[in-house]
Amino acid sequence: MTTRTPQDYAPLAAAAQRVLQANRHAGTSHWENRSFDFVCPSNVTYPFQWLWDSCFHAIALTHVDVKLAQQELICLLQAAQPDGFIPHMILWEREKYIDKVRYYSIALMNDYLTAISQPPVLAQAVERVYNAGHDAAFLAGVLPRVKAYYRWWIQHRDPDHDGLVAIIQPDESGLDALPAYDALLKMTTVDRAGMRAAMQRLFAAYAPLRNDLAALIAADIFVVEDVLTNCAYAQGLRALARLCRVESQLNDAAEFDQLAGRVERALVTRCYDEPRGIFFDLLGAAEKPSGVVTVTSLLPLMLDNLDPAIAKRLVEEHLHNPAEFWLPYPVPSVAANEPSFDPEAKTDLLWRGSTWVNMNWFLVGGLRQHGYGEIADELVERTLAMVARGGFREYYSPYSGVGYGAPDFGWTTLVLDFVAL
Repeated sequence: MTTRTPQDYAPLAAAAQRVLQANRHAGTSHWENRSFDFVCPSNVTYPFQWLWDSCFHAIALTHVDVKLAQQELICLLQAAQPDGFIPHMILWEREKYIDKVRYYSIALMNDYLTAISQPPVLAQAVERVYNAGHDAAFLAGVLPRVKAYYRWWIQHRDPDHDGLVAIIQPDESGLDALPAYDALLKMTTVDRAGMRAAMQRLFAAYAPLRNDLAALIAADIFVVEDVLTNCAYAQGLRALARLCRVESQLNDAAEFDQLAGRVERALVTRCYDEPRGIFFDLLGAAEKPSGVVTVTSLLPLMLDNLDPAIAKRLVEEHLHNPAEFWLPYPVPSVAANEPSFDPEAKTDLLWRGSTWVNMNWFLVGGLRQHGYGEIADELVERTLAMVARGGFREYYSPYSGVGYGAPDFGWTTLVLDFVAL
């Protein structure tokens, strides 16, 4: 592909800004008469506030309006609970979009908050927003709840104390129907009906345990030490340590750096398959490796302290391998040589082979960190070309670049980060 300049992508950047503006919701909720002001993932499909989506939206908004980026996170943090938990969805306008609530497979903590979380990319977003404006009042206002959230993960989601946190249902990873979870879900058919039935079985099994998280995890129904979640957690802990140093909270900074190191080491010692040179999710209390090569298998590239030899194998044997991930519009969510690879989502299930911009965003940062700048540049160029071709969609064909899923999708505006490089 021909290398382009940022000016060549000015129309794409303008379109991204229009998506962020069009997806903004503001008003007063029936939930305790609270005010809200946030960017939803898609007005058509996802009109509520999602945790990691809002973090990505805030990062994109740093290129548009830093105050709006701050507002995105301030709105999100209204859902923070006394124990530090932050739910993966806030149903601000629940009454207006009640048909959407019925459509999603979700368990609710109350009428407006869900009972699960999402990959902890909050500290990364806060750091980016702070660095964009150096607003001391903003940082001081949000930091206590951000710290509590990261402590919640280790206090409540590492029952075996091995340094890795666990998710308790598929959408808590943000990756819904990732085929790495198939073995635990036991879907009778690999399609939307099969997934819905599997989720209904999961919710039914969880129903008597919802008020006792420890018992729920001990039941070992769906417990996954997920590579993406743990990479995001470790990366976030490093960002949080840096933010604590800004506030001269040196003891907290040391705590979060130490915890990050523990998670990073556990990822390598427990999730890395040395013979294959790749990482796998660990399933259940037995910690059985999933054995399915997905985009999350590459995400330890996000980690600053990853062994260069491991990074080299991830990039050269897998990411840059056209038999697996280096397709015309990389990076597919499942390796192309996996039996479950479904690049156009013909199964009507997400995360089974299509390309997603947020995964590319993680990988571009990791590639640059580990000295693979040329591959990062190529991935940026192909991603921008894909979005220019397919529009601001939820996901894309890794072969044609055609966009699928929700239109005007919020986190696809992360291309603003690429255009600004």
